[in-house]
Amino acid sequence: MSMSYNTLGNTDLKVSEICLGTMTWGTQNTEAEGHAQIDLALDHGVNFLDTAEMYPTGPLSKETQGDTERVIGSWIAASKRRDDIIIATKVSGEGYANVRDGAPISRETITIALENSLRSMQTDYIDLYQLHWPNRGSYMFRKNWTYDPTGQNKAETLDHMAEVLSCLEDMRRQGKIRHFGLSNESSWGTAQWLRLADEQDLPRVVSIQNEYSLLCRLFDTDLAELCHNEQVGLLAFSPLACGLLSGKYEGGTTTPPGSRMSIIFDLGGRITPRVWPAVDAYLAIARKYEIDPVQLAIAWTLTRSFMASSIIGAKSLDQLTTVLGATEIELSDAILADIDLAHRAHPMPY
Repeated sequence: MSMSYNTLGNTDLKVSEICLGTMTWGTQNTEAEGHAQIDLALDHGVNFLDTAEMYPTGPLSKETQGDTERVIGSWIAASKRRDDIIIATKVSGEGYANVRDGAPISRETITIALENSLRSMQTDYIDLYQLHWPNRGSYMFRKNWTYDPTGQNKAETLDHMAEVLSCLEDMRRQGKIRHFGLSNESSWGTAQWLRLADEQDLPRVVSIQNEYSLLCRLFDTDLAELCHNEQVGLLAFSPLACGLLSGKYEGGTTTPPGSRMSIIFDLGGRITPRVWPAVDAYLAIARKYEIDPVQLAIAWTLTRSFMASSIIGAKSLDQLTTVLGATEIELSDAILADIDLAHRAHPMPY
């Protein structure tokens, strides 16, 4: 097996099944390391990069905000290879104080954010422009346990969506963006974006970037059905569950220096009493079939019918090489059956 390419939604874009995530470039990774990761990924057939105006993370700060896009921009300027990559970036949603004092997504903020991203990445266009999270909020990042949509105003939400779609169409006509995607969105929200676009002949959602891994499968029901029927591809973030599925935390007894857990001790709510038995179940499958656990976790995401691309991140070239090796792994029916049994035993570990 080698790198495969999937059509992104109803577009003519063919994106690699592995997308290179970039959110540590500018904090945990230097500019030179970011450039080296792009070069290595391209050598292995990756043609897709994902970033965001708010990056880098680890940690997030107002002082470093935008540095990740600038790392990509300096690579483009030095390599002259803009046409070899498909770039996805995101405009920040309401409430993130480090960007525009937490202003909500609107025509005004999109216009500002897009110009900043184009300038930072030294490019004339963005291939996929995504809304990082909805103004009305999201049940992602463990908010599903207490999610309450009753404070939402449907009319205001739909008016906002229509305004944003009109703005995105203007940006598309100006050649500044090619396509539009969502992130941290729900089934109802995605359906409304699609309906309004179809009714008003405005840009159609082509992708949704939500968390998805062996440990986090909220996507598998309503969103999976919607994406199948509406030609919307999943861009899966955290397919290794912040490193949990690598086994490096050894049941919570080890915190490697520089790891995500060394910066965010609970891994964004992923550390629970239920998570370690779930991790152990998948590590046992990897041992049984003599597969690297990182490659098992990534290769499994690539088997999902709704998957457009699995977004991976790395802090070293060795880590990146291991992840890219997942495209060489073919999971047998027996392995997939064992994974299904593990999922039934540990359905929602966080």
